[in-house]
Amino acid sequence: MELLLETVALFCLKLAYEAEDSSPILRDDLLMSDYEREVFGLLVRRGDVEGIQLKVDECVRLALEAVGGIDKPLGRELQGLAGEFSGARTTEQMWVPLVAIKDYLKDIL
Repeated sequence: MELLLETVALFCLKLAYEAEDSSPILRDDLLMSDYEREVFGLLVRRGDVEGIQLKVDECVRLALEAVGGIDKPLGRELQGLAGEFSGARTTEQMWVPLVAIKDYLKDIL
């Protein structure tokens, strides 16, 4: 789960901050410090569903801005997927919507 959470964060930050003429954002970039696998791992071990959702929501908001907001088709779809993720009450319930978000972000990158 931690790797999947980190991947979603990475894809969101790439979408928000990576420019064509710059070097790619990587997992060990300073920008990822609040979204590292270890940070998510701690939240998962604690069963902190709300904390996990907050971290992912921060990243998704950045990605939404990057695609033009919820008024654009890409933004509406991303917001719908994020809404399903936010509705999860356990870490197990997060899995399917999180994979959907990851796959969607990967497709639009």
